[in-house]
Amino acid sequence: MSKKTTGHRAEPDTTGHSWDGIEEYNNPLPRWWLWTFYATIIWGIAYTIAYPAWPLVNSATRGLLGQNTRADVAAEIARFEAANAPIEARLVAADLDAIKDDPELNNFAQNAGGAVFRTWCAQCHGSGAQGARGYPNLNDNDWLWGGTLEDIHTTVTHGIRNSTDPDARYSEMPRFGADGLLEPEQISQVVEYVLQISGQDHDAALAAEGATVFAENCAACHGEDGTGDRAVGAPNLTDRIWLYGGDRAAITETVTYARLGVMPAWAGRLSEADIRAVSVWVHSRGGGE
Repeated sequence: MSKKTTGHRAEPDTTGHSWDGIEEYNNPLPRWWLWTFYATIIWGIAYTIAYPAWPLVNSATRGLLGQNTRADVAAEIARFEAANAPIEARLVAADLDAIKDDPELNNFAQNAGGAVFRTWCAQCHGSGAQGARGYPNLNDNDWLWGGTLEDIHTTVTHGIRNSTDPDARYSEMPRFGADGLLEPEQISQVVEYVLQISGQDHDAALAAEGATVFAENCAACHGEDGTGDRAVGAPNLTDRIWLYGGDRAAITETVTYARLGVMPAWAGRLSEADIRAVSVWVHSRGGGE
């Protein structure tokens, strides 16, 4: 088709398409853009030939340069492990309670333990070890299984109520309501008694009846005064520090259906040096005994 002219300049051809009378010019792409585009194609092809790129069934193409980022990372990890091996050996050989008295060893344990915690433990206990509903706060001095360094080390090593470690700490609260061990009226009574001994608003008449229910069904684990027993992981019911909530509804649910929190055993997943380091770190958060 002939080109239209505007003044002294000829208008470019159109693509032949028209939308509501609007036509599209058939302008060629700039040369610099085309050459840049061609260069990226050539670069992409060269990269896939030189470096690992195309996925296969069990691996990927190796590339002519033989680059392996996994091997690079493994070599870097091995380098650091070799560098830390001497002090980790000292950490494993040292008495747990003596670690804090060795500045170099304690400094290493604090740094390594913090790293271990942030990698493996923060998902449940929080980045600052403050805990959450169902996951203990490790900063306070309220411990279900004891807060000494040895206690913490045992808990981290073997875990709690897991099915993988025969030495895991284990206790199980009866499902008083779900299994029909207590009548609904008795559950209401004992809940009011727990509210009473924890210093909360309660129904005094029901709490008086609940004291008998508590003595017959709960005191064996939680103690006659409700202060708990760390030997079996039974919590103190008088301090108003609650793992699953301490209002009337939460306590009723606990008595009715029980709780059975699980913590994995870290022996076998972490080295003994890592377990000792994170135990020292947790113990130093302020709640360690």
